[in-house]
Amino acid sequence: MLRLPVHREGWPFIAIALIVNALLTVAFGWWGLLAAPITIWIVSFFRDPERTTPGGKGLIVSPADGVILPIVQAAPPAELGLGPASRTRLSVFMTFFHVHVNRIPEDGVIERLAYRPGKFFNASFDKASELNERMAIRLRLADGQDLAVVQIAGLVARRICCSLSEKQSVRRGDRFGIIRFGSRLDVYLPEGTRVVTKVGASVKAGETVLAEYPADA
Repeated sequence: MLRLPVHREGWPFIAIALIVNALLTVAFGWWGLLAAPITIWIVSFFRDPERTTPGGKGLIVSPADGVILPIVQAAPPAELGLGPASRTRLSVFMTFFHVHVNRIPEDGVIERLAYRPGKFFNASFDKASELNERMAIRLRLADGQDLAVVQIAGLVARRICCSLSEKQSVRRGDRFGIIRFGSRLDVYLPEGTRVVTKVGASVKAGETVLAEYPADA
């Protein structure tokens, strides 16, 4: 049996697109099918494929599909209470054509969630990390260190969806949210982490290893 892997956030949009397509076809005949590519794109945007998450200790996987932006040193969002010290920040930029379902980068416990309204600059711009609407997540790892993940709205994105709750235990590769439409995720790494990805690399949520850290330290 064929299963269409679509995130639940997408079904209302798909239903509306199908209804509009049907109405256009009734009104204009075969010309109404010219809108069909838009419906196909909407289905594609909300696709939610299964992923094979790597096992092993001390791995941090990508929280999103996309392309790695320049790797910088930056302080995590102040609302997470992680202090002003700079950390290595990896940023994944998602275009309209990437899978937009977000996944947990490593096993741990959600220590804090903090939503902050903001602007809607192009998510590929560095200033988007500071000024755009965002949902910041503080994840406590098994070794006691903290990792920050930040969902950031983009130029067109107007909806950040995060299904997490504080004190929730999560596993590497778990689905935790989605951003509509086109956006970015930042990951602020714990001390002692070794980055194994590079700028411009194409990565997959829950599957591509971004960094390694000494989990037994």
